Amino acid sequence: MSLIQRLPQDTINRIAAGEVVERPASAVKELVENAIDAGATQIDIRADLGGLSRILIEDNGSGMGPEDLQLAIERHATSKLKPQSDGTWDLLHIKTLGFRGEALPSMGSVARLDITSRLRDGTPLNIRVDGGVIAPVRPAAFGGEHGTRIELTDLFYATPARLKFMKSERAENMAIAEEVKRQAMAHENVGFSLELDGKKQLKLYAEPAGFEGRLKRLAALLGNDFSDNALLIDQGREGVHLTGYAGLPTFSRGNAAHQYLFVNNRPVRDKLLAGALRAAYADFLARDRHPLAALFVEIDPQELDVNVHPAKTEVRFRDPNLVRGLIIGALKHALASAGHRAATTVAHQTISAFQPQVVQPLLGLNRPYNPVSPAQIAAVRPYMAPYLPEAMPFSPTARVEAEVFYHDTPGVAEAYATDIMDLPTEVQAPTHTPTQAEAFPLGAARAQLHETYVIAQTTDGLVIVDQHAAHERLVYEQMKQAMASGQVQSQSLLIPEIVELEREEVSRLMTRQADLQSMGLSIEAFGPTSVLVRDIPALLGDCDIAGLVRDLIDDLTEHGELLALKERMAEICGDHACRHSIRSGRRLTGEEMNALLRQMEATPHSGQCNHGRPTYVELKLKDIEKLFGRR
Repeated sequence: MSLIQRLPQDTINRIAAGEVVERPASAVKELVENAIDAGATQIDIRADLGGLSRILIEDNGSGMGPEDLQLAIERHATSKLKPQSDGTWDLLHIKTLGFRGEALPSMGSVARLDITSRLRDGTPLNIRVDGGVIAPVRPAAFGGEHGTRIELTDLFYATPARLKFMKSERAENMAIAEEVKRQAMAHENVGFSLELDGKKQLKLYAEPAGFEGRLKRLAALLGNDFSDNALLIDQGREGVHLTGYAGLPTFSRGNAAHQYLFVNNRPVRDKLLAGALRAAYADFLARDRHPLAALFVEIDPQELDVNVHPAKTEVRFRDPNLVRGLIIGALKHALASAGHRAATTVAHQTISAFQPQVVQPLLGLNRPYNPVSPAQIAAVRPYMAPYLPEAMPFSPTARVEAEVFYHDTPGVAEAYATDIMDLPTEVQAPTHTPTQAEAFPLGAARAQLHETYVIAQTTDGLVIVDQHAAHERLVYEQMKQAMASGQVQSQSLLIPEIVELEREEVSRLMTRQADLQSMGLSIEAFGPTSVLVRDIPALLGDCDIAGLVRDLIDDLTEHGELLALKERMAEICGDHACRHSIRSGRRLTGEEMNALLRQMEATPHSGQCNHGRPTYVELKLKDIEKLFGRR
């Protein structure tokens, strides 16, 4: 007997199910993508017990007839690919989400699958698959004019060992919700509803396709804070187009869970894209902080391989360096255009931190009022004049001093109470004409608190600036400009260092010799398998030269860029800027404070320090008035 055996069809289907349907959320993904490919504009999803008991998905797509229903549950039968004139099948121009033809037969082999579909003006039809056993097509009831309803029950009942690897119902429900959220982000022109265990989780109406509709959809899913603090991304290069929205650096999170990446409207989890996003924010965030972003890459299908993974969650680009460079460049351009802007949530958090206090009335003010004669008032008024000035309302100090006078001077109580009653009930603020400096975005400096914080007044509020954090960013940006303009100082090594490499690595490194020279690193080929390092950037000081060169080789191999040197110099520049900026505890003059504000306004990225923390907080006058009950 031959050692190689053919597997039975049901076993083949179950193996495919293990690749395609890893968990209930995977089934939801496949079914939603099928609905979108069918032209649906409304998709309703229900799941019970984490999707293991039941998954029901109904759409208003084009629907299927009797022939299509029977073919849909066969392996490698698909409507997404078309034969060419020469009889071959084109796998390079894939413009649909699903195309492998494995999802439905795989689900039918490990669960109970019930499909009801109706063509426009057609008869509703139904087909069932129970653990791989197919029932004949039969008439059925369907509520819509056209579309498909798919019900998947008892998932993995035919492969009970798989159930042992499922997580809790709550975890599976969360995975389903996250999958629906990603699909909804990618298709803003499709309405979605999600119900888990009978409870409504999501209700999204279809939005117009385009930037405005996409931002509304993102705001509905990520919150209005995201739309208020997101930067529009719209850049293209050599046939690759990048759109979407990315959050300000000060609007960041402690993990990367809020980073959503799409390629040709397909949600993906791609290391290349995630790495490019991290690199773009490297100058603005600490390593433990992550930006929020929803980025959409549009590329010719011929330049993309979407068949890398059975579940199509990974992609491969023909020119990854082009895509990576586009993402980094577009994000940095958007961040630079934001200027000194900081996240609005910083001000909201500041306002919410204030707890209005109920001030107890002063002793004497809560005593009963006894009328006194004008003669008594006239007799005591000269003694009260220093404490109760006629031309201005009470200051807190004057009130306290008046209280002391009230208790220590016999016969004053009635006159004091009468003066209080004579005061106007509404205190009028003095007339204020805005100065020219207040018209600037960060206003005019008014004071310095604790030799650390600069208080500035704007035309409609106030700004509090952390002088050390703000100056740190200014110094860092100046150093970055010097590096970008090729003004990096280098230091010659007393004894040049020889670094051993492989032949291909030497060749690759020497192609970037001029770029390295512009960053202060001077290298020469020293035989076929080594390089000679003569100069290094002065900023690096005493560093591991051989380790740096090998890191450069790794970057060139993986990304085609010299990231190791750039990131190392950026890290040193950040440390240098921190040490040489205005320290907390230094008293500043008015001129120095205003000069700091004007320089912040003229410097990109000055809204956050090198670690991603805000450099200033702006409080609007209307928000301050709310604290005091004026609004």
